[in-house]
Amino acid sequence: MKALISGITGQDGSYLAEFLLEKGYEVYGMVRRSSTENFERIAHLTSKIKLRQADLLDQLSLIKLMDEVQPDEIYNLAAMSFVPTSWIQPMLTGEFTAIGVTRMLEAMRQVCPKAKFYQASSSEMFGKVREVPQNEMTPFHPRSPYGAAKAYGHYITVNYRESYGLFAVSGILFNHESPRRGKEFVTRKISDGVARIKLGLANELRMGNLDSTRDWGFAGDYVKAMWLMLQQKKADDYVVATGIAHSVKDFIELAFEHVGLDWNKHVVQDTQFIRPAEVDHLLGESSKAHKTLGWKPAVDFAGLVKMMVDADLAKVKQQANNL
Repeated sequence: MKALISGITGQDGSYLAEFLLEKGYEVYGMVRRSSTENFERIAHLTSKIKLRQADLLDQLSLIKLMDEVQPDEIYNLAAMSFVPTSWIQPMLTGEFTAIGVTRMLEAMRQVCPKAKFYQASSSEMFGKVREVPQNEMTPFHPRSPYGAAKAYGHYITVNYRESYGLFAVSGILFNHESPRRGKEFVTRKISDGVARIKLGLANELRMGNLDSTRDWGFAGDYVKAMWLMLQQKKADDYVVATGIAHSVKDFIELAFEHVGLDWNKHVVQDTQFIRPAEVDHLLGESSKAHKTLGWKPAVDFAGLVKMMVDADLAKVKQQANNL
């Protein structure tokens, strides 16, 4: 089996590549030509995967790539994925995260219509939520250019499935984190900050809204759900979540507690980190994924926080020793 992963250098792409390699897949990763290529997350996999250049902004490059690879499964994980940046670059976010999905689907339709396609949808599409918890039938009300672009990507995937009979699915994934998360994301910002404070390299952690709640899971668990969706007889969309919500403050408390520190002495609220339109409460209801896919998360919230803090303690310690 051949799998093509766009966004292979990201958090999810690296975990998915590992998972598929263990399943015996031939894994191709789509990478964008860039002046600052970052292969850190897949450095340990480069001898086992095949990297190919293509770009979500360039239709012809996608057609050529699919023609060369002829994949059985396509995982579209590439996107401009950081919500605050989507306010600074709303047009580019739309090009990558919305129109880019159409380009991928169109290339697949022309070149390898028998392949199976996974689209990475997001809980950010729910935004200003209409109901709690959110499931596959909950209406979308995105609150950022990123959320709006993801909603387009979601619906265009449904359109190609219904119009052309493609096996195309969307996973509406709620927040999923790991030690491979970028430092611009709040969870990794916390775990990295806690490690630096514990090791005496910093004294404060500046944060935005502490009351915002999310349904946080472990990325390594969530990539398994992506694969399971493509193993079904019928293409369908699924919410993937833990079903338990925690606030940013909960994450902070647990992270500081894990290293024996009082968070109140180190956390400073800073208005510059407050978003123009905040998404206050996301909580996923994934009984459909449990029932149909047989998927359940293995790592709980406390396990995730400790895993991330421990990884950053080791990483920051190593960086300090190398100075």
